[in-house]
Amino acid sequence: MMLTILYQDEFIVAIHKPAGLLVHRSMIDRHETQFAMQLLRDQIGQHVFPVHRLDRPTSGVLVFALSADIARILGEQFAANTVSKTYFAIVRGHVKAPGFIDYALKEKLDKIADKRANQDKDPQEAQTEFVPIKQFELPFAVSRYPSARYTLVKLHPKTGRKHQLRRHMCHINHPIVGDTTHGDGKHNKFMRDQFSFNGLALTCQQMRITHPMSNEKLAIVNEFDPRMSTLMTQWGWEVPSLDELDLPSINR
Repeated sequence: MMLTILYQDEFIVAIHKPAGLLVHRSMIDRHETQFAMQLLRDQIGQHVFPVHRLDRPTSGVLVFALSADIARILGEQFAANTVSKTYFAIVRGHVKAPGFIDYALKEKLDKIADKRANQDKDPQEAQTEFVPIKQFELPFAVSRYPSARYTLVKLHPKTGRKHQLRRHMCHINHPIVGDTTHGDGKHNKFMRDQFSFNGLALTCQQMRITHPMSNEKLAIVNEFDPRMSTLMTQWGWEVPSLDELDLPSINR
C-alpha cells in the first residue's frame, strides 16, 4: 500500500490515512499486519514518530514527526489543544442549525490496553462545534419514518477525548453513519445494503498546527473522502471543492 503524502519537510510528514488502517501496532488488533507508521517508514526510508491518534475507522489527516524531539514539541501542541482540527461527518437526521456541544465524557478504557489505568476517573470536559453543510432526504422507510434523513456536518472538536465526535453526535441524537458502537444499527444496515457503504462516515479534513521549527501556521488539507463523496453523489449531490467548503490550504 502506498500512502498519499499531503505534506513533508525535514521535520514532519503528514499523510492521508485510509479508513480501516491502524496508526501503529496494538494489543487490541494483534492479527493486523499493516500499520500507517510502518508503511510510511518503509515508503520514505526513515523512522517516523506518531504525535496524535486517528481512530481506525476514521480517515484523514495524520501527522508524524521525523525525530523524537520534534515529536515532543508537536505532542505538547496536541496535549494543550492548540491544534485546530476540521472533520466532516454524515449523520442521521436533519441538523438544522450550527451548535456547540459541551458535554463531559467518561474516559473510555480498553480492557486489555488500559487494564492498569484508573477505572474511576471523573468525566473529562469535552466541547465540539458543529455546522450543517447539506441535508438529504431519501425515499426509503428505514425505521418508523417514511423517509431517511441525513446531514453532512462540519465538526470542530475543541478537546481531544477518545471517540469524542462519535459520542457527542450520538448525545444530540444525530449519530454518525456507520458507527457500530454509538450509531443506529438500522441505518447502518440500510447504508450497507442499499449503497454498499461500509465503515464510518467520518474524516479529518484539515489540521492546523504551528510548525515546530519555523513557528509558522501550517494548514494541512486532505482531499474529500472518496467513500463519503461517492455516497452523496449517489444521493444526487456533487460535493463542492475544498475552497467552497471554506478549507483553504497552505500545504507548502
